[in-house]
Amino acid sequence: MQKIATCLWFDGKAEEAANFYTGIFPDSRIRDVMLYGEAGPGPAGSVLTVTFDLLGAEYIALNGGPMYSFTPAISIFVKCETQEEIDRYWDKLLEGGTPVACGWLTDRFGVSWQIAPGKLMGMLQDEDPVKAARTMRMMRTMVKLDIAELEKAYRGE
Repeated sequence: MQKIATCLWFDGKAEEAANFYTGIFPDSRIRDVMLYGEAGPGPAGSVLTVTFDLLGAEYIALNGGPMYSFTPAISIFVKCETQEEIDRYWDKLLEGGTPVACGWLTDRFGVSWQIAPGKLMGMLQDEDPVKAARTMRMMRTMVKLDIAELEKAYRGE
C-alpha cells in the first residue's frame, strides 16, 4: 500500500473520470469503489470514492460535491520518452478538454495535465545557460510539446 495518494475532488463524476484515466494509461486499474452508506451525505448506494492506479501511482477520486473545482495550481505531470507517447496521451486526455500552453492541457473534468518529455527538465537546467534559454524559448512557443523541435533548440540548430 502506498503511503501517499493524490485525492481528486469531483462533483458526481469520480467513477467516470477514473474509468477515463485508467483507459488511457497502460498498467492502470480501478482497485476499489466505495459507496455512500445510509449516513450520507450523498445518496445511499451512490459512488463516494474510486481508488485507482495510473502507471503505479495511486489516486482516489472523490465525489465531494460542487463546492470545489480544479485549478492549474495542481497538475499531473506525465514524463514521456517518445513523441508517439506525448501524442497518444495528449490526444486522449484532450478529448472534451482544452489545450493550454507549454505541454499543459485541461481535461474534460477540469484536471490539469502536463505532457512532456522526461528529459525536458534536464535540458531546462543545463549548466550551459544558453542551451537552457534556447530550450525555454522554444517550449514557450508550443502548445503540445515537440521533442524534435526542443532538441534542435537545445543544440542550437
